[in-house]
Amino acid sequence: MITQFADVWTLPWWVWGILGLAALLIGFAKTSIGNMSLVAVVAMAQILPVRDSTGVVLLLFLVGDLVAIWVYIKSVDWKLIVSLIVPVLVGLGLGAAFLNWVDDTVLKKTMGVIILVLIVLGFWPDKLGVQRKPVAFGYGAMAGFTTMVANAGGPAMSLYLLAAKFDKLRFLGTSAWFFFFVNVSKAPVSIGLGILRPEIALFALALAPITLVGTWLGRVLIKRIAQRTFEVLVTVFCAISALYLIVA
Repeated sequence: MITQFADVWTLPWWVWGILGLAALLIGFAKTSIGNMSLVAVVAMAQILPVRDSTGVVLLLFLVGDLVAIWVYIKSVDWKLIVSLIVPVLVGLGLGAAFLNWVDDTVLKKTMGVIILVLIVLGFWPDKLGVQRKPVAFGYGAMAGFTTMVANAGGPAMSLYLLAAKFDKLRFLGTSAWFFFFVNVSKAPVSIGLGILRPEIALFALALAPITLVGTWLGRVLIKRIAQRTFEVLVTVFCAISALYLIVA
């Protein structure tokens, strides 16, 4: 891993290859199985300084978000998104505060355990009561909190949509717009914290065309995935995300 972001342009070709694959996977995840982007987040953080990798990933997420909201614009549950605005903002605020006050390692492990519990409860959606307002508020706040603390808001939202029995297109359309709004909300905070800077934007711009290719591949693949297979894959990658938060 490099210690100074200015050294990124001197990385060997094979490391650039890994960064390119990470950018491809981010785009692919945005139009297909969203939680697969965790692999890209981890890869970027292993090569770039952690704070800088967070900024690069955020900008590439936004590139993928823009494509996803265009592709799935007719498959959005706006009522659900509007209902989650307040809890997500609460979660983002709590996440930003805790990043300054509490050891984020403990927070990540706690979130990982909670996500694993939600996966188990997801096998009994009626028991979970996802239609109840307090439960929906909790999912939204958790999505905002985990995305601020660990760039891992996907699992909470994904498990909520699965428990609510969304078909894959409605799932993808609602997720796309939800995380577009979340990531846009994170941008001002990231600028204030120095995570987003001109040199970060330039580097993300160099990788953005690869992310766009990934969004195209995701669109092609998702048409071939059956609803049940989609649900299983989402659950599996949620579990992987949770385990990563616990052991990282």
